[in-house]
Amino acid sequence: MSETQWHKASASDVQGQCVEVRRQGSMVQVRDTKNHDAGTLLFSPAEWRAFLTGVKAGEFDSEAQ
Repeated sequence: MSETQWHKASASDVQGQCVEVRRQGSMVQVRDTKNHDAGTLLFSPAEWRAFLTGVKAGEFDSEAQ
């Protein structure tokens, strides 16, 4: 499996509270930007699309905002 470059969102939190994402074969990997040794989460394309759809729909927005 060839590795692709990690990407961090341009709208990342100034205090470093963000994650990085990359494609790994057909899967999507996610890791903590400040703690690479903590490991990665691995998502199938369908799982990743479902997550992005939820983010865009506001499913994960904090009620405190």
